[in-house]
Amino acid sequence: MHKQLATASADVEGIHIGPYNETPAFVFGTTLPKKSESITLYLLQAPGDGTLWDAKDLRLDPPVEDRSIRPGIDAPTEPNEEPPVGYHVRPEECGWFGRVLAQADAAGLMAFTGGGKPTAQYLTKRQGKGHFETFTHAGTGIVQDVTHTIHGKKFVGTDHVFRLNGVRVEAFSGLAEDLFDHLRDGRVEQYRHEAHALRDSWDTDPWDAKWRGPVSLHPDGTVMALRRLRLG
Repeated sequence: MHKQLATASADVEGIHIGPYNETPAFVFGTTLPKKSESITLYLLQAPGDGTLWDAKDLRLDPPVEDRSIRPGIDAPTEPNEEPPVGYHVRPEECGWFGRVLAQADAAGLMAFTGGGKPTAQYLTKRQGKGHFETFTHAGTGIVQDVTHTIHGKKFVGTDHVFRLNGVRVEAFSGLAEDLFDHLRDGRVEQYRHEAHALRDSWDTDPWDAKWRGPVSLHPDGTVMALRRLRLG
């Protein structure tokens, strides 16, 4: 248990957000006593005021620029002493880092639906922007060219066909069409606002009879659906 807490604390100490030593943290360790079936949970909490800016105070749509953040944590040190190893999002960088996180999330959603230029617009060169800007042959790449209606809602994305134990199966991954349109056109703020408002409205039934297979809808508006392909 002590080793778990020590390891978790070391991980927490490696990241600071805002002023030094003000990043809130919550770590835990567990033990399973030999003569009992109950699990004991040990918690450590470190309160603090170091957080990223509130999303409502950020403009998330402008492209994110690459920045060379100097390594190390701004901790009190003696002259000529190296700063502690770690990553420090300093107060003046919180707004930029908030945009990085929001657009990385948008890039992930676009990649989930097929990749390509809609994904590249949310990445910097260091994040692999060039990979998604490169032309990909239609026979080997994936594009956002498929629409399906799942639980009465239209989704845009891509599909793959593969064999599972000799059976041909179609897998579709997509994003609700209206939310997809926002991210395709660079409207990250609008996407996040609407996705948040819709997060509790998605159908949780794991089976769609019209689709003829299992489906999984997530609060962010994405869907993964599988079905057996009919012969002929």
